[in-house]
Amino acid sequence: MDHYNVTGMSCAACSAAVEKAVKGVPGVTECAVSLLTNSMGVEGSADPVAVVAAVQKAGYGASLRGDAKTDTAKADLLKDTETPKLIRRLTVSAGLLLLLMYVSMGHVMWGWPLPRFFEGNPLAVGLTQLLLSAAVLLVNKKFFVSGAGSLLHGAPNMDTLVAMGSGVSFLWSVYVLFRMTRAAADGAPDLHAMLHGLYFESAAMILTLITVGKLLEARAKGKTTDALKNLMALSPQTATLLKNGEEITVPASEVRVGDLFILRPGESVPADGVVTEGESAVNEAALTGESVPAEKSPGSRVSAATVNQSGFLTCRATRVGEDTTLSQIIRTVSDAAASKAPIAKIADRVSGVFVPVVLGIALLSFAVWLLSGRAFSYALERGIAVLVISCPCALGLATPVAITVGSGMGAKHGILFKTAESLEQAGKADTVVLDKTGTVTKGEPAVTDLLPADGVDADTLLRFAAAAEKKSEHPLGAAVVKKAEAAGIPLPEAVDFRAASGRGLFAVVEGKRIYAGNRTYLSQQAEIPASALQQAETLSAAGKTPLFFASDGRFLGLIAVADVIREDSAAAIRQLRALGLRTMMLTGDNERTAAAIGKEAGVDEVIAGVLPDGKADVIKKLQKQGKVMMVGDGVNDAPALTLAEIGVAVGAGTDVAIDAADVVLVNSSLSDVAAAVRLSRRTIRNIRENLFWAFFYNVIGIPLAAGLWIPVFGWELPPMFGAAAMSLSSFCVVTNALRLNLFDLRDPGHDRPLRADKRKKAAGRRLSDDARTMTIRVEGMMCPHCEARVRQALEALPEVEAAVPDFNTGNVALTLNAPVKNKRLRSAVKAAGYKM
Repeated sequence: MDHYNVTGMSCAACSAAVEKAVKGVPGVTECAVSLLTNSMGVEGSADPVAVVAAVQKAGYGASLRGDAKTDTAKADLLKDTETPKLIRRLTVSAGLLLLLMYVSMGHVMWGWPLPRFFEGNPLAVGLTQLLLSAAVLLVNKKFFVSGAGSLLHGAPNMDTLVAMGSGVSFLWSVYVLFRMTRAAADGAPDLHAMLHGLYFESAAMILTLITVGKLLEARAKGKTTDALKNLMALSPQTATLLKNGEEITVPASEVRVGDLFILRPGESVPADGVVTEGESAVNEAALTGESVPAEKSPGSRVSAATVNQSGFLTCRATRVGEDTTLSQIIRTVSDAAASKAPIAKIADRVSGVFVPVVLGIALLSFAVWLLSGRAFSYALERGIAVLVISCPCALGLATPVAITVGSGMGAKHGILFKTAESLEQAGKADTVVLDKTGTVTKGEPAVTDLLPADGVDADTLLRFAAAAEKKSEHPLGAAVVKKAEAAGIPLPEAVDFRAASGRGLFAVVEGKRIYAGNRTYLSQQAEIPASALQQAETLSAAGKTPLFFASDGRFLGLIAVADVIREDSAAAIRQLRALGLRTMMLTGDNERTAAAIGKEAGVDEVIAGVLPDGKADVIKKLQKQGKVMMVGDGVNDAPALTLAEIGVAVGAGTDVAIDAADVVLVNSSLSDVAAAVRLSRRTIRNIRENLFWAFFYNVIGIPLAAGLWIPVFGWELPPMFGAAAMSLSSFCVVTNALRLNLFDLRDPGHDRPLRADKRKKAAGRRLSDDARTMTIRVEGMMCPHCEARVRQALEALPEVEAAVPDFNTGNVALTLNAPVKNKRLRSAVKAAGYKM
């Protein structure tokens, strides 16, 4: 996506005109214009020169945004340069307006004293008003330049309304002043009465009050990007490199991959890296929102902009510049702020026709009152009031300000929404599908039970088992080796190592023939006691994998290995359920293990035995029932993450999963899924409030200004009050969005279902409810590869919706979408090389 700076926009009608112009450029596939940041994101193959030309043809300025080399330079792009200009304009305008009001209303209406020169000289009073009013118009010429330009390009905007309201008041007053000169020439006895027909103060007041609103709006808009500016300000400026044993201080931008840098207590990390020496605690709150410092030791990762708190660390840079975690977070938040949420399309459609419709209503009001017999000046006042009270700004700001504050709040707490759409969709999901390994669980198998046979001590079992497994590449074997090393058990050398794929292994350790593997494999090498088989069944039922070991035909014992559940998984799933979400765990593991983990985690449903390419199929089925959020961390989760309405990747996951996801959890904490849902719902609620008030304001204000209620209630709105109301409308919308900064997204105290009956309906309908289920027994399955072959053979039958084999029990759970004959099942199993 190419990013552009856009100048000259003042309201939603402006951004709509720019979008329309750019979308007409050949090669542009998508365009999102942000009124909040005066920026534009363009996707496609269009030439930037053509894009800039299209914006200029629409009456606005544009330039391709260059890549800032540092995050500090990027922060300068967000600096509020508009507020100081508006303060100067307002100061001059207000000073001139006060003089004008004194001359016009103070003297004419209340008889306040004026210099003797003006006594009995109403023409001088009128000319003074003309000069003061013209000065205010000159100071605020931007409204006229922008308004006239957009009108000439066929896309009138808010400035057009303001310029017409103020300009018509001024021109009418000039006309009345010329009539006064004619009357003076004709010897009219009293010209003072004609001073009441001048509207110079209205022309100046309209511009001044609109400038007040613009100033309040600019200051509030500046605060909406505070989170992004704060992130950019975190970038460290210098780094201390270690070269040839000497310490060299250089700008952080000069750190290169592979450089060694040192960190003393209190110093910021200049780049992402890995600790090579030392131990310390590092405060990572700036990136993750986690206030508790993370302990670091050799091998630990550190991220740029985090702060070393206690010890002395030596680190090697792995990612620098634009590749650091901080820069990626900044880029993600910036892109989200520049994109548009689907809910914004409502305001966009209205904004595209808003100003022409208002011009039509103003003209109609003027004509109706004139035809009804009212004076020309009265009819003109009604038309001007309609022009100045109408506010497309509030419509244009309703969505982007809330999106910017919401995505900034998420980034502050380690939750990155890549687009405005992902921020909106996260709160609409009704089903959360959780990958098991690395998401619900830690993803690292660990030894949970040591059960030596009679006459064998636990250390002996662990020593022989670890020595044999040391040459194995299997993760379960690695867990056994890790356990032995942690216990400080010296491991003898294994020789003559052989692996029996999918079943186990053989090795000679200290002259003894050691066998390790599953029950089927070990039962061929040694007699397994009935008590051990019973223990294995109990372990399997608890979701653990029992590994059998034997030595020279003698059974040594069992070692149970399991992928342990994360500490916060159960609490996080309870929070998701409290939010009204149906929770499901999706895994390729066998049904028994998955069921045990699912029960411990507290999910509503478990779908086990799913191959990587089958996860996307499960998501498709679930999407028929509602909106799905998929949470995962691995390469095999990427298709499902992409397919789901909202894909969430834990930060510790692979780059592929993170790239495929819509939301990234920097903390790798499952509880942040609930926090993301809360933040999404609160942001969308805020947007709806903003849109309601923006529409409500115009729906109520325009008829009032047009004089619709004068015959009924006698309600009349002078143009000056209309201008004041318009100036406050945008300020109120932006201020409402800033309330999001007060929202505690980790507080589950107010969690409620999105719709009271939705979760109840979804939870009551499991996948198996749509089809018949049955279980068959298959002989000959001895490993996960066997399970995969049986599953593939059975699911090839059109009647079989899903097959979930378990090689430990020999059972296969079938979900059918139509009746099937046993003969067809038996043939499919036989073709795969097994017996039903």
